[in-house]
Amino acid sequence: MKLPPRLTQPVDQTLVSPPVPIPAPVQVMAGAGAGAVEFDRVVPPSGNLQVAGKQFWLGPARSGVRVTFWADTDVIHLLIAGSRIKTIRSHLSVADLAMLLRQGGRPAGPSPLPLDTAGRPGAVEVDRTVNRDGKVSLGQQVVLAAEILAGRRVGVRIDPATLAFFDPETRQLLRTRPNPLTPQQIIGLRGARPAGPPPQPSTEPVRVQRRASNSGVVMVAWQKVALGRVHAGKTVTITVSDTELAIECDDGLRTIRRTNDHPVTRIKAHRPRKVALDG
Repeated sequence: MKLPPRLTQPVDQTLVSPPVPIPAPVQVMAGAGAGAVEFDRVVPPSGNLQVAGKQFWLGPARSGVRVTFWADTDVIHLLIAGSRIKTIRSHLSVADLAMLLRQGGRPAGPSPLPLDTAGRPGAVEVDRTVNRDGKVSLGQQVVLAAEILAGRRVGVRIDPATLAFFDPETRQLLRTRPNPLTPQQIIGLRGARPAGPPPQPSTEPVRVQRRASNSGVVMVAWQKVALGRVHAGKTVTITVSDTELAIECDDGLRTIRRTNDHPVTRIKAHRPRKVALDG
């Protein structure tokens, strides 16, 4: 069988389109979150970032700042210079995460706020300044730290059941309180970071001052000590250890055995009350 002449002529290869390569499917790697992705964005002059149809308000003051997003299908963390500044519920689907990878994203590392096996946030820490009433703000909660800490910068370790207030430089434990926060409130805390080692109480004795009452009695750590009427109205210095109270009086040092283990909640003596005079 003979073929027509036009079918026996060689084909001009320049007219043949090269095969279109099929891109390999993007693998959304499962890191600390299911399919978590990281990507960077620069805050525009308006202060309003947009990602996958959702706006993130950061304010004009952060214009030009690079923000790192850590995102999965459950939660989105926003970080600046490694510090988490905001956490919101994720609106992203698996397809959205794959698209973000194709647009320059990268498989995410560990979550800035890891969860335990039950899906609850693990221990985290934040820094706060104690107000003049001895309280700090944690999300929508105002929590008592201690009046003695008023004006002081403290770290707060947040465990499922307790709040531990500590010195940020020495990690010395200052106070512990019950934790009133829900897991969702913990996730949304400003400036939260994975917790370091648990803070430890100081082993050094504490020096306090107390003003003796009209009957010559002082009270420290909920323990009353009678010094005698000769000391009425005087201010004395007391060194409080785990087992003893060492009271520095005008007539010498007195050592009293402690009868409880209550912590010291006040360092300085109260000022004497002013008595209103008639006339």
